[in-house]
Amino acid sequence: MNVIDYFLKICKIPHASRNTKELAKWLIDECKKRNFITQIDQRGNIYTKKGEPEICIQSHYDMVKVGSENTVKAIFEDDFIKAENSSLGADDGIGVAISLKMMDEFDNLEVIFTNDEEVGLWGVQNFDYKIKSDKILNLDSENDEQVCVGCAGGVDILAFCDTYRKLKKGFCYEFKTKNFPGGHSGSEIDKNLPNAIKSLAKFIRENSGSIVNFKGGERINSIPVNAMCKAVFDNEISKVPEFLKAEFFGFDEYEIYEKSAEILDFICIFSQGVRAWNNTLNIPESSANIALCEEIKGQFKISIFARAMNELENLQFETKILGERLGFKVCFENFSKPWKPQINDFSHLVLKNLQKFSPNAKFYAIHAGLECGVFITKNRNLKVASIGPNIFGAHSINEKVQISSIKKIENTVREIIKNI
Repeated sequence: MNVIDYFLKICKIPHASRNTKELAKWLIDECKKRNFITQIDQRGNIYTKKGEPEICIQSHYDMVKVGSENTVKAIFEDDFIKAENSSLGADDGIGVAISLKMMDEFDNLEVIFTNDEEVGLWGVQNFDYKIKSDKILNLDSENDEQVCVGCAGGVDILAFCDTYRKLKKGFCYEFKTKNFPGGHSGSEIDKNLPNAIKSLAKFIRENSGSIVNFKGGERINSIPVNAMCKAVFDNEISKVPEFLKAEFFGFDEYEIYEKSAEILDFICIFSQGVRAWNNTLNIPESSANIALCEEIKGQFKISIFARAMNELENLQFETKILGERLGFKVCFENFSKPWKPQINDFSHLVLKNLQKFSPNAKFYAIHAGLECGVFITKNRNLKVASIGPNIFGAHSINEKVQISSIKKIENTVREIIKNI
């Protein structure tokens, strides 16, 4: 089988984050067929080794699933693969497929398939095994002219308030967002993509509405596409913006959140997007994205993903002050340290081999989280670098991967392993 065949097989197996057991079983079977010694830890990380390896290749096997179908229907269009009405999962299914192909060809190799990367690097944070090699090649980048040698740190910021209710008379509407593009809240945060949660909350607040219920977002690391709010207004809405669908429920008495104004104020005041720019690396220095809003067990929860190369703690502090001023309890989860850019003999080797197929390739750092960054914070003696094919619109229904670029990365990985 070739890399594309492996990827199409992966597409047919459910593997959204937190729903990866079926793909994990298939991967373990594939490893054992190739006579690799294989283990899986409690977090679902798969560690497999054969012979006396000098390099470890690493990818994650969960995906951000946007769309209603459980599996992915891949579609070929010119030089691209995309999905029918869903995200594709090229992030990081292509990395997994390339790893399998290398396992077909090499007898001395160490391979890691991590789990639940897309929900806060949960898998790698709890990786249980000792890595034999001192070099890790991560296959989770999205540009075939770049060798990643650094990444931002990240943290989930969670804000909670009680959802006590009171009665209010007024005109009731339900609004649902439409036609929002979505995108990756790290690598695409500098594109100023509209946030469905922010846009809907602003409309409700501008029209002095009070919330009956509010729900929005898809994943902690995605810019929201969908948001829904049922709200009560003192006056009828005269004009509904094009980005909303509206349903009118009539004039009556409805239960609203006592803290409706505070919830809307938090969402509206919160500074979405890039907070500071790193002129040296030409990437965002820090950013924050309101990713999820929902009522859970009597509390309203706002989930924010913040990223930074430096001063991540300051971003946490600012958000905590804002939340507490508005009556929210604020806490933090899944903190990951930044991977400060590093260039060494291994990264030079990776670049040299990538330039055989992409002559303009260069070093860069990314404003997103990469698992190799977690590995190196655990073991400073490791040498790590990350490459990957051209992927566009990751974490959205617009995701697509370039077929010719997949071949470039496959050939590069093969050359790197040969030359180690």
